[in-house]
Amino acid sequence: MKSRTKVVVIGGGIAGCSTLYHLTQEGWSDVVLVERNELTSGTTWHSAAQVTNFGMNQTMVGLKTHSINLYKELASDPDYPINYHHGDGGIRLANSEEQMQGYRHFASMARGMDVRFEVIDAEECARRHPLISTDNLIGGLWDPLDGDIDPAQLCQALARRARKAGAEVYRNTPVIGLTQQRDHTWTVHTELGDIDCDIVVNAGGYRVNEVGAMMGVHHPVASMEHQYFLTEEIPAIKEAGHRMPLIRCPISDYYCRQEKNGLLVGFYEQGCKTWGMDGIDPNFVNALCPNDLDRVADVLEGAFERMPALMEVGIHTVVNGPITYTIDGAPLVGPIPGKRNAFCIIGLRAGLGEGGGHGWLLAQQIVHGEACYDTWCIDPRRFAGHANVELTALKAVEDYQNEFRFHFPHEHRPAGRPAKTTPLTPLLAAEGAEFTVVNGWERVDYIRPSADFHPSLSFHFDEAFDMVAAEVRNVHENVGLCEVNGFNRFEITGTDRHAFLDRMFCGNVTKRAGRVGLGYLLNQHGMVKGEATVANLPASDRGPERAWYGSAAASELHDMDWLTQHARDGEDVQIRSLTNDQTILVLAGPKARDVLSSCARGDWSKQAFPWLSVRECFVGFAPATVLGVSFSGELAYEIHVPNASLYAAWLALRQAGAAHGMKLFGARAVESMRIEKGFLHWKAEILTEFDPFETSLDRFVNLEKPDFIGKDALRNRQGEGLSKKLVMLKIDTTHAPARGGASLVQGDTVVGTATSGDWGHRVGMNLAFGFVESELAGVGSTMQLDLCGDLVSAEVISPSPYDPDHTRIRG
Repeated sequence: MKSRTKVVVIGGGIAGCSTLYHLTQEGWSDVVLVERNELTSGTTWHSAAQVTNFGMNQTMVGLKTHSINLYKELASDPDYPINYHHGDGGIRLANSEEQMQGYRHFASMARGMDVRFEVIDAEECARRHPLISTDNLIGGLWDPLDGDIDPAQLCQALARRARKAGAEVYRNTPVIGLTQQRDHTWTVHTELGDIDCDIVVNAGGYRVNEVGAMMGVHHPVASMEHQYFLTEEIPAIKEAGHRMPLIRCPISDYYCRQEKNGLLVGFYEQGCKTWGMDGIDPNFVNALCPNDLDRVADVLEGAFERMPALMEVGIHTVVNGPITYTIDGAPLVGPIPGKRNAFCIIGLRAGLGEGGGHGWLLAQQIVHGEACYDTWCIDPRRFAGHANVELTALKAVEDYQNEFRFHFPHEHRPAGRPAKTTPLTPLLAAEGAEFTVVNGWERVDYIRPSADFHPSLSFHFDEAFDMVAAEVRNVHENVGLCEVNGFNRFEITGTDRHAFLDRMFCGNVTKRAGRVGLGYLLNQHGMVKGEATVANLPASDRGPERAWYGSAAASELHDMDWLTQHARDGEDVQIRSLTNDQTILVLAGPKARDVLSSCARGDWSKQAFPWLSVRECFVGFAPATVLGVSFSGELAYEIHVPNASLYAAWLALRQAGAAHGMKLFGARAVESMRIEKGFLHWKAEILTEFDPFETSLDRFVNLEKPDFIGKDALRNRQGEGLSKKLVMLKIDTTHAPARGGASLVQGDTVVGTATSGDWGHRVGMNLAFGFVESELAGVGSTMQLDLCGDLVSAEVISPSPYDPDHTRIRG
């Protein structure tokens, strides 16, 4: 066994084997996989092994397409062919028009990844799968490339190719400890000896948190028992002359695929069970849980109704084994938060089907620092510290019970709530707030008109439209108050803080005390990594001279890792998070200055406190830090208050606002207003797939600066020209907004992708952001938006349709 290597991958299931293989494909051959037993001896060996192209966003579709193409290549390898039933086709059923809306959206989204789904009616579903009934069925989504694969053969094929490229695989080599050295390298301690390495990868399957504990972390991953059975031979299948398509049924919570001349039928029962919460037997290897078909009796009855042939055939084999879930159902693939040179590929509940793509994207991140797609939807840092295993188990049960029911826009399911709150949460609830969830925080979405108000789940504008319009109107005409909890805030101190921040941002960063600036961070490839405000605070009784770095709530762990890993040795820079200690109260509207002046001493005039200023003060008697910034396009103030004083500041503002018509507003109103202003949202428009020029951020780039991360790469990209360009679009319809991922087309050609959209209540337009082919980026260019299957006209307009000169922001 080697004593030194570049990467050690821990775990020999699909996650580990795929990662090892793809590392060699990216040019790294000095890599090792260690497995405590035999390859595929965990969850992989008993996987139902379905391989679909369906995904909830373009990244997931792209990685699944890679899996399919890779598996086709492996299956056709003359030296080591594997069993892969490719192209049997698959149908996701639906019994409501709202589900069909969703399928049409996902078909539109997949078009942008060169994947063609088909939305079909009930009769066509039955024609393509003659064993199903059309009772209580409207239609479905057809995936022509759906299929299944042999799990053990797949992993052995990947390991074989990795070995041929120079990698080594050590079976029956349990890992017993992990030590990180002072230079951030690792020592992997095994029962057969130690291996020193630069990078370690946790691909531990359902033992993920045993491996995590060795490096002092926990992962939001929990396991669920999952049962399927294999039937005896079904004559209709044998006589059909073709393989049966796969079925996934959200109506009856089951799936099935052909297995020889019978069916494999799996269940997602409501009375489901977590597994391994109190530890896992070290000898649980190639093992299963006890059969418990009584637990699936309710969903089995629904499966019988949908597929009557099941009532006429015997059960050959029952399989009940653990599968892993994360807190939101999507895998964790990427850097481990708070650790250097440590990655994970875990929580792959559909590991066989998409594991080829996950290993592909992870290997790119390890070798190149970034993948070809923006991988935030699977990034392990998308959850903060609230994401413990207990909370994950609650969400895992909920996800399991809704396995084939996708999330609708504005749908927030109840399990695991409330995870993070402020002292104001119960007060806002009492005032009728409907809450959304941002990084675990309960944040006001809008104010309901009554306790029994429940909007429909839909991809169209819902019944909250008028509530949001009223909130926007009051902010525009008077003044509104909004709590923004969880906003990411780092305090950066030290004599080198300005030089450090200047190096992090691609544009100029203000160094003046009392001033605020906005800037963008790039990765080493010159692509947009993040967006942040920097506020410079002078020394006071609250602290020394310091800079406040503020960014999106979801970016808390992502940005902390990025900043700390780029601080140089010997640099006098200290970074401290205030994210969970302070909350923002946003005061917005033309009367905002009047309200602030009524409850905070000092001169708040335009001359004394202009736009992009920062000042420490007291709101009432609550200590506060006020930033003159706006995400709404109106005169606005961000009032940052320690949580211990939040209620006092709230009372002072509410009392001062009573005379000025102040009302509450929520996140939906903010979303509408920020799109009208052309302000971007992190991980909607701000993606690592595009550089700042493609993202229309030219004014925030200064290539004359001596140095910043990504500068050389960005210069090189300039010579290549723009492939895509971010634009603002006016959508010619009033019934629905553009959803992120929807395709923009000319004729049958996809020319772009929408990133976000909403109704602009102040300008009276349906608006959307989208990345389009650069030759179509000029104002006046036209195309069509595939809006849940309807082609509607879209026109490129100026990037800030509301108050483009910022007159109202300046007050």
